[in-house]
Amino acid sequence: MKKEENPPLKFESISDAHEVFGLPKPKHPLITVINGAHNQVDMHGFRQNHVLSFYKISYKPKLSGKLKYGQSYYDFDGGGLLFAAPGQIIGSNDNDGSVCSAYTLLIHPDFLLGSPLSKEIRKYGFFSYSANETLHLSDDERDTVISIFRMIETELNSRIDEFSQHVVIAQLELLLNYSNRFYKRQFITRKAVNNELLGKLELLLDDYFSNEAAVDGGLPTVGYLADQLNLTPGYLSDMLRSLTGQSAQQHIHDKLIEKAKEKLSTTSLSVSEVAYGLGFEHAQSFSKLFKTKTNLSPLEFRRSFN
Repeated sequence: MKKEENPPLKFESISDAHEVFGLPKPKHPLITVINGAHNQVDMHGFRQNHVLSFYKISYKPKLSGKLKYGQSYYDFDGGGLLFAAPGQIIGSNDNDGSVCSAYTLLIHPDFLLGSPLSKEIRKYGFFSYSANETLHLSDDERDTVISIFRMIETELNSRIDEFSQHVVIAQLELLLNYSNRFYKRQFITRKAVNNELLGKLELLLDDYFSNEAAVDGGLPTVGYLADQLNLTPGYLSDMLRSLTGQSAQQHIHDKLIEKAKEKLSTTSLSVSEVAYGLGFEHAQSFSKLFKTKTNLSPLEFRRSFN
């Protein structure tokens, strides 16, 4: 009988995390800053997959898996930020156990209740990125990030009062907005790499529709394409937006319409047959998307072309 793998350990609270890593009790039950200089956490002894019930932002002074393109490196030599959202499974390979985090910020979603950030935090897509999509920081960017970690640490170590939540949330928003800006910069500095990925994406879509994989597999999903490129769906979409202004889903639709036009103009296939060949279960869905994209129905396009 096959032995079952150990289920991931779930941290229900920030206090649980402090206890597992042998840290003093947190100053606040819903948010904490772990300063690596004052609290050494040995990740070598902790290799079990685990699930967080809170957000995690870590700054590591050194990062493994630095991106290489040809014979050149396109990332900074310093450290960077890693992000994780509640419910995410973090495996032993997602953290470099050889390098401790200089700062780790843990935020329970309940800490954000009553503030706009409670909902807006979901718009920061980098919480869904994987470890190999880490944000690499320049020296100036690192100084900015560390200064915000220290501000939050100072606030939490001060007397907690009625203003604490508002002050810390404002500082957290500042950290997230800077991270968003720095990721946009990273997409620019990785432009050569990302253009290569864009080319691979185009080939993937061409092959998918040309080989009629859609007949069996249906419409290609963002998840499928990201998996083929060894990226997370969120990173793929954000990368494409930085290059072309369009999301991965929009790229799929554009390629689909391109193939549909080709079939409508060069074959005598019915609209239903074209729709089925492109992965649609219902011809009406295909016709609706086609008209949205071209302002013409498939039949109107065929007539206008002829």
